[in-house]
Amino acid sequence: MTTTTTAPAADSRMLGLAHYAARGVLEHVLGRHGVTFLQQISLRAAVTADAPSTPDELVARVRASVKGDPADAHAALDALLTKALLVAEGPHLLPTDAGRELLATVAAEAAPLSARVWGGIPPEDLAAAGRVLALVTERADRELAALERATEV
Repeated sequence: MTTTTTAPAADSRMLGLAHYAARGVLEHVLGRHGVTFLQQISLRAAVTADAPSTPDELVARVRASVKGDPADAHAALDALLTKALLVAEGPHLLPTDAGRELLATVAAEAAPLSARVWGGIPPEDLAAAGRVLALVTERADRELAALERATEV
């Protein structure tokens, strides 16, 4: 008798498991450089900003990505300043050359790992997953905004 295995339905748990598995790989790479996940997200926000950003603007960008506590994002920025990966210039925080180099190094080290994780997945499966994840993100962002408005009242 042959048995067939059906793929588990996508749900919040499956999404979380995939996120934390992939994040664990990245955190292993980041750990070799003494940087946390949130610090990397914060540094990337500064590097990819269209214009120099204030700490509050960077915190808003980080929160848009990870939905975390603003105090944690501020602490990550402080750590990046201490490590000289960001520098204060007037009211703005700017990435240093060392900060840009760190992101490039982490990307280069993570690339072959990411290729092994994502490799071999058919493009149509990636496209379908992308559509579903974009919709889930949009809906969850809407629910979170409603919850935050309700607690402000």
